[in-house]
Amino acid sequence: MATGGTINRRWCLAARPVGLIKESDFVFREEPIPDPKEQQVLVRNVYLSLDPAMRGWVRDLPTYVPPVAIGDVMRGFAIGVVERSRNERFHEGAYVSGPLGWQDFALSDGSALQVLPENPVIPLTAHLGLFAPVGLTAYFGLLEIGRPQPGETLVITAAAGAVGSLVGQIGKIKECRVVGIAGSDEKCTWITDELGFDAAINHRREPVAEKLKDVCPNGIDVHYENVGGPLLDAALALISLRARIVLCGMISTYNDTGPVPGPYSLANLIIKRARMEGFIVHDYAARAREAMADLMKWYTDGRLRYRVDVVEGLQQAPRAINRLFDGTNRGKLIVKV
Repeated sequence: MATGGTINRRWCLAARPVGLIKESDFVFREEPIPDPKEQQVLVRNVYLSLDPAMRGWVRDLPTYVPPVAIGDVMRGFAIGVVERSRNERFHEGAYVSGPLGWQDFALSDGSALQVLPENPVIPLTAHLGLFAPVGLTAYFGLLEIGRPQPGETLVITAAAGAVGSLVGQIGKIKECRVVGIAGSDEKCTWITDELGFDAAINHRREPVAEKLKDVCPNGIDVHYENVGGPLLDAALALISLRARIVLCGMISTYNDTGPVPGPYSLANLIIKRARMEGFIVHDYAARAREAMADLMKWYTDGRLRYRVDVVEGLQQAPRAINRLFDGTNRGKLIVKV
């Protein structure tokens, strides 16, 4: 496959996936690199973010964004460098981020692009692993909906993932007792030994409901849900009075082809006078600077860590995305274009 010169490689949606995403759900096209028109910029993608939300974007159902149309380039958040510009807001050579898609080159009018600050101390990948929607999701989901208080118990599912690992660290900064649920011993060791979580549960080999009772003897005050299914049910059974349940994601159900059962402990919301609320990070876009200021300070102070799992080559994207669903990714999943 050609990779340079005048060719733009693009993954375009060919079919609505059934179950796990397959490479055959996309078509790999090679087209001429487009020329920017008045007020447009041409961006060469460097890193592409792979996110669980992408599974919802390829369904033929409207969500908070329209579904990707058959034949269109696959939607995706990316970091790139401005190659050619006919927009005075963007100079050639500047690094930008935005919804640039699964392709080598993208045209943009600039309205959805963010110019990245020139800071040699911050790796480029940090703008996907921390200073990006993933960081905003962790920040606003926990602090605005979860509203953790010092001494409270915070439980997080997919706790070693891109969002969950940040949620737990912010919870520690806010002086909570933090319990993470993850899918391997290595992930559990990472979040406790390196990130400072107080306890971890490997849901693939430990009985989660029983272990939660052991490590949360006073119940769960804040629960940050990324997985859904039985893990959410186990947490709902242990919520404390006035608990807050933050619904960020339900990744365990994204590839299901039929109705999803449960959860069965919803009545506990009434008994405990608890609140369960979902959110989309886009809701907080106007407050991004507020979050970025805190995330930057905590990062430079050494109180926030992140890790990225980099896959080499744009051609790997359709196969790599399933690592989000089988749990084999280690941190923020990124494609180096």
